[in-house]
Amino acid sequence: MPTQDNYGQGIKLASLTDAPDLSKAIKDLADGVIPRGRLTFASASARGATLTGEAAPVEGMLTWLSDVNRLDVWDGSAWVAVSVGQSAWKTITPASPWTQNGNSNGTWQYRILNISGEESLQFRGALGRASYPSSPAGSYVVNNTALPSAARPSTLRTVLIPCSDTNSDRIALKLDVRTDGYLEVFGFSTTAKPPWVGFNGVTVSL
Repeated sequence: MPTQDNYGQGIKLASLTDAPDLSKAIKDLADGVIPRGRLTFASASARGATLTGEAAPVEGMLTWLSDVNRLDVWDGSAWVAVSVGQSAWKTITPASPWTQNGNSNGTWQYRILNISGEESLQFRGALGRASYPSSPAGSYVVNNTALPSAARPSTLRTVLIPCSDTNSDRIALKLDVRTDGYLEVFGFSTTAKPPWVGFNGVTVSL
C-alpha cells in the first residue's frame, strides 16, 4: 500500500510492494502536492471555474490572481486575501483647477494594501487650489480620471479629510470614495474656500 511522506503532509507515495500502476502513482503524487502549492489563475472567475468537483479548494490552499496581483488563501469556507502586489504608490491626476502638493504635503497618490486580510485603499499627499468662484459648488470631483477597477470599493466609502482654515470657516471636509472610481469632496461654500485639502493617512476598505 502507498506510504506517507516524511513531512506529515499526507501525500501518498507508491511503495515497491504495490501493484505496478504508473498512472495512479503519478496522480496520487500530483493530488497530494498541487493542493499544497501556490496555484496561478488569470482571475477569480477563472479560479472558480477550475477549482470545482474533485478539484475543489482545500483549507490552506494558496492561489495567485494575475489580474489583480493578489495572493489568496482558502480558509475552509472562503478565499481570503493575504497579500496584494499593488502596494506601490501610484499618482492620481487631479481634476482642473486642483494642483498637486497642497500645503507642501506631497504628491497626491494611492496604493492598495492588505490589513489583517482585508484589502484596503490608502491615500497620501494633498491638493491645492488657487481660487474659487464667488459661489462655489458644494462638492467637487477632484480626480481627472477614475481609479482602476481594482482600487474601487464595493460600496460608497465616506470619510473626513483635513483642509486649511485659511479662507475657510471649517478645517475638515467630507470625502466620498465612489464605486465608479471617482473621489468627491463635499463642504465648500462661500465661507469655505480652503487653498488646500489633505489625504495623508486616509484609508478605506475595498
